[in-house]
Amino acid sequence: MKIISFGDIHEDTSNLVKIKSDLETADLIVLSGDLTNCHGKTETKKVLDAINKYNNHLLVQYGNMDMPEVDGYLTKDGINLHGNGYIFGDIGIFGCGASSPTPFHTPSEISESEIGRLLTNGYNKVKDTKWKVMVCHTPPKDTETDVILSGMHVGSQAVRDFILKYKPHVCITGHIHESRARDKLGDTVVLNAGMFRDGWYIEVVIDKNGLTAMLKSVA
Repeated sequence: MKIISFGDIHEDTSNLVKIKSDLETADLIVLSGDLTNCHGKTETKKVLDAINKYNNHLLVQYGNMDMPEVDGYLTKDGINLHGNGYIFGDIGIFGCGASSPTPFHTPSEISESEIGRLLTNGYNKVKDTKWKVMVCHTPPKDTETDVILSGMHVGSQAVRDFILKYKPHVCITGHIHESRARDKLGDTVVLNAGMFRDGWYIEVVIDKNGLTAMLKSVA
């Protein structure tokens, strides 16, 4: 299975054409959150329509910069990862969107305890699968994926605790644009591709040889 993932799109889909080959050959496209800039269903649909031109096998969750109505819209479409889990053969994918509280009071923020609860809900739907891919808009605290320009780590302790307890094979994250990185937390590979307009995305391949997860550039 080949998964292509990115987030922090913020309504700018101009780089899609540059990854046309990967999009068209992927088994699944995963969007990790922040499809819009504080907008709702109309702008979300424009983003999804742009991606559907290349591949209509999508799983999506809203981010903190998406209006809360986006969560319901994705659920109605049957593609929502937030607090949910999906099984593809021996691969389970589960997620949590929105974000932990920020100083900016963005549209969709939830508590640390709610993040832990939603991740557990999704995990329980896929817990018997061989391979587990976690998608969480908020990165785990104290990793290379949650560092702002000042050097402060602003990720979620609940996400970190969850990863260390449940040990998913991969955590796809985002939210912190300036913290594009590939890191490991325990046995879990953690990837943040940053803002999509900056030209990076994530590829996860799971096959008979095992699992590989990497950051890729449009260049």
